[in-house]
Amino acid sequence: MAKRVLVTGGAGLIGSHLTDLLLREGHSVRILDNLEPQTHLTQAYPAGKPEWVSQEAEFLHGDMRSEADLKKTLKNIDWVFHQAAFGGFTTALTQYMDVNATGTARLFEIIRQEKLPVEKIVAASSQAIYGEGLYHCKTHGDIVPEMRSREQLLKRQWESRCPECLKSGIDSELRPVLTPENSAMNGETIYAVSKLAEEKLTLGLGKLLGIPTVALRYAVTYGPRQSIFNPYTGVVSIFSTRLLNDKAPVIYEDGKQTRDFLFVEDNARANLFVMEHADTAYQVYNVGTGQPLQILDLVSTLAKIYDKPVSAELPGSFRPGDVRHFVHNPKKLQSLGWKPTVSLQQGISQYVDWIATQQNIKDYFEQAQEKLQQLQVVVPAVKAVSGSSV
Repeated sequence: MAKRVLVTGGAGLIGSHLTDLLLREGHSVRILDNLEPQTHLTQAYPAGKPEWVSQEAEFLHGDMRSEADLKKTLKNIDWVFHQAAFGGFTTALTQYMDVNATGTARLFEIIRQEKLPVEKIVAASSQAIYGEGLYHCKTHGDIVPEMRSREQLLKRQWESRCPECLKSGIDSELRPVLTPENSAMNGETIYAVSKLAEEKLTLGLGKLLGIPTVALRYAVTYGPRQSIFNPYTGVVSIFSTRLLNDKAPVIYEDGKQTRDFLFVEDNARANLFVMEHADTAYQVYNVGTGQPLQILDLVSTLAKIYDKPVSAELPGSFRPGDVRHFVHNPKKLQSLGWKPTVSLQQGISQYVDWIATQQNIKDYFEQAQEKLQQLQVVVPAVKAVSGSSV
């Protein structure tokens, strides 16, 4: 049965692909998006609305922080996909909480005040809430370590250490393993805290109001439409804009950190999958591939496709609060029938084909990097090691 669907953040990477999928499935879609300048370069509507926003969807230029905007956008809605978020490693601390946490609370507040018959809500959480995730010590078994300290990172000791071994005076590195949903949540960045608040609000207020809710903890999602203007998040785009401007990508730490990269269309399918399945109510799910990829290997893959020199800048700088290794264990969602279908090579190739259609691609990273170093969001190395080959 066709539903009337709201997609918050529907002009963004995941939201726009989700909108297209919903329209193909015969649903009617309303988008709420504030066209955040950090992502869309300009907030001037309609100039800031990307060309990929479907004309078949109703578009409302509004903000999760506005009660009036939410009242307007929630009218006559059956399903809500809550994708709107403020993210990345930036200095706008209160904005994370205002958008991600308070914005989510406000959404439920309006639903309750207006007695709106919303049937189900699926919200975007993040892998960031786990912090370092799950590791294994050959002596003490599975371990969820605390976030690496600034002191450790200043010594360029990039790998997580076993806290139990350290108690005995043994400096033992941990081996990363796939992180399941029941792992401890140790994320300490303001983004991680705001997304954990969003997740708990979604599940708790859903139960309180009797509205089935689901939280999806995304792996690193990439693909066509990822912002080429945002220097703070979206590593595939950041590296691409550097390479296309004949500049080497800047990699923090030593480049051997690993992530789980999920193609955006697989992410969109996961959202619709859990919305359509009744037994997902009040559950959290990892959405990822379960396949680790070193950041150095990502740069190498991109450079070869762009036919650029395979090199990177490795200054030895780092971001406090960043994690060393993180890869989802996606078995819980896969056991219900969802699985990723797009390989990394296929996904990167689709992204490269898309970015080739964009005009006036600039590198915004360099200027942002200087600002972030001044504010200690990025900590430069005491002794730089630059111009290293991948």
